[in-house]
Amino acid sequence: MSTIIVRRATKKDAEIVADFSRKSFYDTYAALNTKEDMDDYMSEHLSKELMMDQVCSLKNIFYLAFVNNELAGYIQLNDENLPASLKEMNCLEIVRFYAAKEMIGKGIGSSLMRAGIDHARSINKNLLWLMVWQKNTRAIEFYKKWGFEIFDTNVFKLGKDLQDDWVMKKSL
Repeated sequence: MSTIIVRRATKKDAEIVADFSRKSFYDTYAALNTKEDMDDYMSEHLSKELMMDQVCSLKNIFYLAFVNNELAGYIQLNDENLPASLKEMNCLEIVRFYAAKEMIGKGIGSSLMRAGIDHARSINKNLLWLMVWQKNTRAIEFYKKWGFEIFDTNVFKLGKDLQDDWVMKKSL
């Protein structure tokens, strides 16, 4: 395995992150959802313009993982949309956590999780939280390995399909 380089995203990375987001989301979820629901969600929440805006926004923090100068994954962090049960907590959300399909199991996720934890600690957060589809068992096991625990549920709307997510948290 080649060396994994993790660095914080800049505005110059916006286009590659946007393209990567769409491909990763599609690769991960298309086989389990209808084309219509995937298309609706991607056009509304993962449009190239929207993703580029998120990378450029000061409200979001992106860490990118590269292997051989190719984007292999990223983590997106934000502290704005807290669930009611965490309103009084000093926490940071993992909004998105994507790895290229061919890179899963090769250390990309661990490198990105370390970057996310290090960033949260550097800004004095004491909790990380995230939402994950209940059918995404590989991701759930990964998060549990990193010390996340399920504490709530949330409904995620993919197109017209209402899906059940676990809400997980990790104390830092």
